[in-house]
Amino acid sequence: MLKSIIKNILVSEEEIDTIVTRLADEISRDYAGKNLVLVCVLKGSIMFTIDLAKKLDTVCEMEFIRTYSYGNATESSGEVKILVDFDRPDFAECDFLILEDIVDSGNTLKYLVEHIMSKGPKSVKTCTLLDKPSRRKVDFDPDYVGTVIPDEFVFGYGLDLFEKYRDLPYVAVVSPDYLASRGL
Repeated sequence: MLKSIIKNILVSEEEIDTIVTRLADEISRDYAGKNLVLVCVLKGSIMFTIDLAKKLDTVCEMEFIRTYSYGNATESSGEVKILVDFDRPDFAECDFLILEDIVDSGNTLKYLVEHIMSKGPKSVKTCTLLDKPSRRKVDFDPDYVGTVIPDEFVFGYGLDLFEKYRDLPYVAVVSPDYLASRGL
């Protein structure tokens, strides 16, 4: 069944490991001695956040936030809603790094940066595993980028395909035939 859904594997498990290691090295260097708080954007960033945190060579805390902008569509609605937020008494003492699985329109991360900045932190930066700059609808560039990918619908390694397949150890491109069979 999975073979009929996958057009090709875009980012292999080994490539993901290399990307996450590189990002962890950069982030560890940039945040040495700071009060780093990783903000995992649920659900898609959970695998990325955990793997990155394990490779960091600096102390960090984790927070979780859950947004909604896609539903069961293949494109963002453009409207971002926060379903689960976090609060803490020490915002002004923290450097927040928002971790996202993929940035396409830029709407979600731009919204989250503004949302967290409104709480008065020391700093807010962003990191994405996958970046689709060709899909930007707002002026936004992540601070840390794992890899740039083409404008194709992808899933795996935290990214879902209609809420399934987040557990795959790689990122795959969805077969156009599969999307057509779903009326997309």
